[in-house]
Amino acid sequence: MDDKAPLISKIINTTVIVAGLGYFVDIYDLQLFNIIGKESIMSSNGLNIKDPEKVAALFDNNLFYWQMAGMLLGGLLWGILGDIKGRKSILFGSILMYSLANIANAFVTTIPQYQFVRLFAGLGLAGELGAAITLVSEVMTKENRGYGTAVIVTLGALGAVAAALVKEYSLNFGIAGFEPWQSAYIIGGILGLLLLFLRFGTFESGMFEQVQLSTAKKGNFKMFFTDTERLKRYIYCILIGLPVWYVIGILIKLAPRFASEVIHIEGDKLSTSYPIMYAYIGLSVGDFISGWLSQYFRSRKKVILGYLIANILLVITFLSVRNISAGSFYFLCFLLGAATGYWALFVTVASEQFGTNIRATATTTVPNFVRGAVIPIGLGFFFFVNTAHWSLVSSAIIVGAVCVGLAVFSTLKIEETFGKDLDYTE
Repeated sequence: MDDKAPLISKIINTTVIVAGLGYFVDIYDLQLFNIIGKESIMSSNGLNIKDPEKVAALFDNNLFYWQMAGMLLGGLLWGILGDIKGRKSILFGSILMYSLANIANAFVTTIPQYQFVRLFAGLGLAGELGAAITLVSEVMTKENRGYGTAVIVTLGALGAVAAALVKEYSLNFGIAGFEPWQSAYIIGGILGLLLLFLRFGTFESGMFEQVQLSTAKKGNFKMFFTDTERLKRYIYCILIGLPVWYVIGILIKLAPRFASEVIHIEGDKLSTSYPIMYAYIGLSVGDFISGWLSQYFRSRKKVILGYLIANILLVITFLSVRNISAGSFYFLCFLLGAATGYWALFVTVASEQFGTNIRATATTTVPNFVRGAVIPIGLGFFFFVNTAHWSLVSSAIIVGAVCVGLAVFSTLKIEETFGKDLDYTE
């Protein structure tokens, strides 16, 4: 027994690290469009659109939503396949899909092409996190799995930092013959394909292999709707994550607009990629700390509630400050990211709420429904801004209050799952 312990530990460590690197590439691609989207739309090698209003419409309300719609569909596809075919298999399939989409994105020249590629990328991106969290939750002990999931999301959040740095310095190490935005997409695709070789070092979940021998229904999405109590758990899990994508999809994505129209940055010109980079550095730090805190306090709920309170305070600060330096603004973006750094806990809670036969379906669909929720969140925000003619601040306050309010309510209603035994079926 003791002779096997080092081998088991090595397998678990390899699985956690490889899963984290996979999520790193996932976040790189997910945020890359936010960083270089406008550049690719305006480029003569891209869509070659110069009208500022058309560029803004494509960037804010069109192409990004095609990507998020792909993630909604992909969440269902990969989640169900994860419970039927295995957690490891969808890690391969999803990363291959979004890596190829990344490379293809460097060659788009029409709006339909760009829409299709972002939809295709979204389908691939949807599978990575849920499969990784499910696999690590099932191979680690119930007392320590919070550390594993924290490592995954902490590594993953740094993918956005890498995307920002590639954009900022691609002139120095870009691919010959391609513009910086094209190089950034191609680099992401190559990183994903290289990661496939590391995936051969991962092992399938023993819990999944055991449930395969049972007669329990596997990957049946309808099961979430056949039991009222189970449906409530599922909805609560989704609502808990809304503030994360409210902050990332509205405040951080539109940070340059808030900076120029509301906050009024002093001194140096604001970089379009740095708000995302600093926010995701904050997310990485916040996710690591939240995972450690949940282990220390032996509670998921208490830590999530603490982060939601911090989220409220930082959003109010972000919408209230005026006439600050670019450096202070970047630091505020970092703090906002840190306050939403409970993403690892949120996905872990979703994984721990359901039995092995539908766990991958839950863990994959929940975060992707939250990501997809950025569509109604964004549409609501822009309705208040463009149709109701409210200010950016008033619109952000109303939408944010709804998101955070639903998250606090759901966190209070959800079951505490720290240390819960996951070896069961629904």
